[in-house]
Amino acid sequence: MRQVRSGQSRMFSLYTPDERRRRDASPWTVVQGVLAPVQFLAFLISVTLVLRFLASGRGEDLATASIIVKTLLLYTIMVTGAIWEKQVFGQYLFAPSFYWEDMVSMVVIALHSAYLVALVTGTLHARPLMYLALAAYATYFVNATQFLLKLRAARLQQTVAASGFHQISKAAS
Repeated sequence: MRQVRSGQSRMFSLYTPDERRRRDASPWTVVQGVLAPVQFLAFLISVTLVLRFLASGRGEDLATASIIVKTLLLYTIMVTGAIWEKQVFGQYLFAPSFYWEDMVSMVVIALHSAYLVALVTGTLHARPLMYLALAAYATYFVNATQFLLKLRAARLQQTVAASGFHQISKAAS
């Protein structure tokens, strides 16, 4: 986030006015808005299937398939998110406004990728694979929370900015 001085008070702005316009005009904003809840739903289903397997020993294939689907959705949202970030901020990753979210996303990708490598190579058996998936999911949950908090902050800033504009407009009338 950027620090913006406004009189005596300081405010942190997630988007400059130009970035906000680019964000609102980008088709990738809609793509991210669709993929994020789809991925979260896949996460909820998959974590349930993984925990079921760990508790009962049943449903390994279904749990494994759900992890693969979740991972493919993750890769898709990461690629499209990087394109979105390039359109809005002028760089594919690590724009100052989303630096820490992108850093944690790299850990999320690494853990999901480690799962796929271990699955394909047979390096880990079923239970350790599922524990690796849960570690990836825990990190994903932290990352999803980061993005939700950032989205909330952006909406609050937009609301404050809009209400301030209306107050200024009324005062000028």
